[in-house]
Amino acid sequence: MPCVAVAYSGGRDSTALLHAVACATREANREMLVSPPAHAGGEPLGVGAMCVVALHVHHGLSPNADAWLAHAQATCDAWAAQGLPVRLVARHVRLSADAGQGVEAEARALRHQALHEMAVEAGADMLLLAHHRRDQAETLLLQALRGGGLAGLAAMPKDDLRDGLRWVRPWLDHPREAIEAYIEAHGLRHIDDESNGDPRFARNRLRLAVWPALQAAFPQAEVALATSAARLADALVPLRSWQSQALTVLQAPDDAAAMNVRLWARWSPAERRESLRHWFASVSGQALSANWTLRLADELPRMLAHAPKPEDACGVWPALGLSLYRGRLRWAPAGADHGEGGGGGTAMQPVRIDAPGDWPLPAWGGMLRVTPCTHGGVAPERLLGMTVASRTGGERFQAGPGRPPRTLKKQFQMLGVPAWERDAPLFWAGDQLLFVPGLGLDARCWAAPGMPQCAMSWHWLDAEPAAALKCEV
Repeated sequence: MPCVAVAYSGGRDSTALLHAVACATREANREMLVSPPAHAGGEPLGVGAMCVVALHVHHGLSPNADAWLAHAQATCDAWAAQGLPVRLVARHVRLSADAGQGVEAEARALRHQALHEMAVEAGADMLLLAHHRRDQAETLLLQALRGGGLAGLAAMPKDDLRDGLRWVRPWLDHPREAIEAYIEAHGLRHIDDESNGDPRFARNRLRLAVWPALQAAFPQAEVALATSAARLADALVPLRSWQSQALTVLQAPDDAAAMNVRLWARWSPAERRESLRHWFASVSGQALSANWTLRLADELPRMLAHAPKPEDACGVWPALGLSLYRGRLRWAPAGADHGEGGGGGTAMQPVRIDAPGDWPLPAWGGMLRVTPCTHGGVAPERLLGMTVASRTGGERFQAGPGRPPRTLKKQFQMLGVPAWERDAPLFWAGDQLLFVPGLGLDARCWAAPGMPQCAMSWHWLDAEPAAALKCEV
């Protein structure tokens, strides 16, 4: 039986929408029985009656969650007994224990996933949601307060296709007061979520503390903000078209995860930032923060300009999984195996250390400190031709004289080196691994006793990680 799905929490808005859709579907079914669709030859088509599936997500966040589910079931059963073609489908979801202050975002993500799965399983190709004009205005304000871009400021789309399912908000242009009037006219019962008064949640703070004052000062605020969101949504369409074209131009033909930085660097700053955001999201599935976008859009062109030749510029940003090598910016997932030893297929950056002191490596987020020592150090001449590269997998490190070389993974595990400390770069002398932050100098590179030698230690430049990685020499 063909069906349409409605997201149904049991609250005021979703109750009104579900009832309205169920009533409209009943009337459509009656008309179909009276005048069934026919072929061109006049024969009736075998079209089944439509049904409405109410989708309820049980988060378990409220002590009243079970009661809400029971209310939703009782409501659907009562309406079905009255002849409305509606049935309830519910699903329990569980938030992670460490959601913390991100409970809003995680609950929303789990709810959307559950709604999508239930709608598809029910055979629906369209999901209706009860967001109205006030919701849209609030969303634009929240996105602006978070520094959102065009996609965020466009707020909620009225009709959006996601993985084969249409998410439709038919009441996005309607005021909240119209929904309240519908509830009263039909005598519909609904639940009130006590969390709507919790000021820990950003939308609640906006509704309780900001919106009344805003509307008092600007009575047309709701209409104006919703109108702005609609105009921004229109602008989003050509932007996405440009983003797709830019991605086609910039993406390396033989490597979908790499971008032609030399071409990209010739674009305007605004084009660089926007295309970088889109490219990173397309290859990593993650959003690039505003700070990283600004930094890379400025830093990468300067690196190309200051290198002897543009293709000589290289660097690695482990926190993002990015590396620059031979004019290409490439993304690889954390822990990706690119080969054995020597940096494998990743970029290796030459580093020439000719005196003790602090040697910053901004592209790596830290600095190398070199100090004179009397034993367990490295001969100064070995520092002149070093290279630095990210960990790629398979590198072997010898922790002391006479001890067997072991993989870095095992060495880190044996010494209990935290996961975040393992993102520091590795230092090489030719094909020999020389220094590993968190482990120290490879014993095969120790200078002979009595000879001039230097100790090495790695220190992060940013506040996080707060602790320096110190080698024991």
